[in-house]
Amino acid sequence: MNKLGRGHRDKVQQFIAITGASEKAALQVLKASDWHLEGAFDVFYSQPQVQSSTDSRCLETLYNRYKDTYTDMIMADGISTLCNDLMVDPQDIVMLVVSWYMKAATMCEFSKQEFVGGLQSLGIDSLEKFRERLPFIRSELNDNQKFKEIYIFAFDWAKEKGQKSLALDTAIGMWQLLFAEKKWPLVDHWCQFLQEKHNKAISRDTWSQLLEFAIGVDPGLSNYDAEGAWPYLIDEFVEYLTENTIIQKGRGKTL
Repeated sequence: MNKLGRGHRDKVQQFIAITGASEKAALQVLKASDWHLEGAFDVFYSQPQVQSSTDSRCLETLYNRYKDTYTDMIMADGISTLCNDLMVDPQDIVMLVVSWYMKAATMCEFSKQEFVGGLQSLGIDSLEKFRERLPFIRSELNDNQKFKEIYIFAFDWAKEKGQKSLALDTAIGMWQLLFAEKKWPLVDHWCQFLQEKHNKAISRDTWSQLLEFAIGVDPGLSNYDAEGAWPYLIDEFVEYLTENTIIQKGRGKTL
């Protein structure tokens, strides 16, 4: 390791600190990933030996610690206790990423299969390991493709059971959470527009297309194509921005 440059040494130390891997394993995975930390994490945690290294008895104990008294699931109270044990705010976006890893069907609920399977995929079988993995779990939001997957996942996860659309208040809360991470200057204007002009549940199409709009159209709308196949709600939002002089039409500036 002494032969490595400072940047590479720092990455090795960071990788070891987050994963608990040996120096040899860290070097091997980082070199295979061309020294990209995010790619190295993905490779490391996808290795069968990491997943199989978890102790099923420890996972069972962990699950039972948070399981509801009356049903074989972890419910809101159990998740609150888990957050306390992890020293994480329940509203922290990292818990959304945890739920994505667990493939959770519903907000504030984990089935045994979801909980155990998600922790196995992360190589976690103790609270200590869970705390150690949190920086890696949070770092998944920095990967554009992973962020998109988490964003799409959030729609079904957050909507009420049996409903096709996402309640407006819930959608606004999720957008504020997600776009606080993936900075979008127009998020507050979007939420205000919905409350003033829409006041209805959000469809899956609108949810999905808004991310494409936020990523692909600059905040000044200079590259916005009025003939593009945007949902009507996004077209109305653009009109709202210009009519209220939030955007100076033709100048591409946000006021």
